[in-house]
Parts: sequence; structure tokens; C-alpha cells
Amino acid sequence: MLTHGWPKLMRFFSEESIKFADPLGIGVIPSLLLAVFSEVVCSVFIILGLGTRAASIPLIITMMVAAFIVHADDPFARKEMALLYLLGYIMLLILGSGKYSIDRYFRK
Repeated sequence: MLTHGWPKLMRFFSEESIKFADPLGIGVIPSLLLAVFSEVVCSVFIILGLGTRAASIPLIITMMVAAFIVHADDPFARKEMALLYLLGYIMLLILGSGKYSIDRYFRK
């Protein structure tokens, strides 16, 4: 997700007007902020294995919005990637981080 979130993060630093979808009706800027937070910050936490279960929750919500709201009328092939990511993040939420994560060192 980091590769999806980085271009969104760069939109804040560009001088052109911000164009982003508002699928939840909370405004363009808050929608973009939430997407950037989940796709950049939470992805980095998962990569490090730091707070993996907590970091997976915003990503699950983001993928649910992408699959069931943004791409609701699209064919399954368009929703497939969001659903695959959603399944992976649900598994991280259930199973937690692995043997070589920072979370494991804090649990000892």
C-alpha cells in the first residue's frame, strides 16, 4: 500500500489544487488525510512489525471503502485487488505479526 499512498502524500506538497474522491461525505481533505495515514503510516508500521494488529485496522477500513464504495459499480476484476489486500489485512489482524517483528520483542 505504500506505493499507493506515497503519490497521495505528494499531493499535499504540490501547488495544484487537490482532487480526490469523497466517498464517505466527510470532505476531500479529510478523506485524503485518512487515506494517506492508512496507506503510508500504517503500512510502515506493518513493514516494521510494530503495532501490526492496530495498524491493520485503518487499512482494512480503507480497503473496504475502496472495494465496496469506490468500486461498487465496477466489475469484479476492478475490485479484486482491493479485496485481496482486504483479506491480507484481516489475516494480519487475526494472526498478528510474525516471528521477526518488533511486536514480538515487546511481548517477551
